[in-house]
Amino acid sequence: MLLHDSKFTLIGWEVIDFLEKDQHFREKLHNTDMEDIKQGKLAKELDFVGHHVRTKLDELKRQEVNRLRTLIKAKQDAEGGHEMNHKVLLKQFEYMNHMNPHTFEVEDLDKLIQSATNDLENYDQKRHEEFKRYEMMKEHERKEHLKNLDEEHRKDEEQHYEELRKKHADHPKINHPGSQDQLKEVWKESDGLDPNDFDPKTFFKLHDTNGDGYIDEQELEALFTKELEKMYRPNLDEDDMTEMEEERLRMREHVMNEVDTNKDRLVSLDEFLMSTNKKEFLEPDSWETLEQAPAYTDEEMKLFEEQLAQEESNLNQKTSDLQKQKEELERQQEKLNAQKQCYHLQNVSIDS
Repeated sequence: MLLHDSKFTLIGWEVIDFLEKDQHFREKLHNTDMEDIKQGKLAKELDFVGHHVRTKLDELKRQEVNRLRTLIKAKQDAEGGHEMNHKVLLKQFEYMNHMNPHTFEVEDLDKLIQSATNDLENYDQKRHEEFKRYEMMKEHERKEHLKNLDEEHRKDEEQHYEELRKKHADHPKINHPGSQDQLKEVWKESDGLDPNDFDPKTFFKLHDTNGDGYIDEQELEALFTKELEKMYRPNLDEDDMTEMEEERLRMREHVMNEVDTNKDRLVSLDEFLMSTNKKEFLEPDSWETLEQAPAYTDEEMKLFEEQLAQEESNLNQKTSDLQKQKEELERQQEKLNAQKQCYHLQNVSIDS
């Protein structure tokens, strides 16, 4: 199988296995060589897979988070002197079958935790790159649309664009993610409790929704919904829901960087309580939203448009070459038909 290379991580294998079930992606995969895949040329095809496929990819990420939680729990048990059932772990993490099945130490778990964490970091990086491309493509298409308008309509479109941009930016103050003000707002609006009675330990337990003693990435992202609703509303032209999800991701990454001190992508109660004593929690800086922090630079946009122009040029050249090949085949076919007709007439003359 083309992609089943030993360098691929567990989540990488599962994602590719599932993507192959999508007809469009499967066709692209079978027409792409390994070097192009390694350079990421296949990744843009994710924009065209079905909604159910993207939903499954999100599910695979959640499964990887759960694997990570299982590993950390096993490590805690081992460090506490409790016996580990390493065969169960080996069964869940099938890519570990090259390891010694008879001995399984805390050191092995450390390596696996790092591997699972790296998988998720790569997933986030991929998400960032996809979003950057999405934003650049959106801007490119806007400019291409303007080129096709006359001066009057182009001016109207530019004015409309600026009005939408200002409407989107006109929203209530966004609390710094993970700050006291932000969590108190959740405590009041979502939990229905008095902000004056805010208690970090109680807050943690309320939002550790599965009760495992950690706030994971999905539980953390859910805390930002109220902030996001200030900026984004469905079905309004000025608000882009793809950008809303990227804003949620940025908030989650920021809080994880500030709070997750052991970098296991889970927030323990101790880590959470420790963060509430920091100056950043009590007196945070203002939060820089997406409209204040563009996803790409002018130079990146220039390179992107050059790449699109080159791709279009290559496509036009291929189209031209195929047309020439078609015309040549048609000429050859006409020549062959003429020869057949000539032979037929000669045979008829001889028979006569």
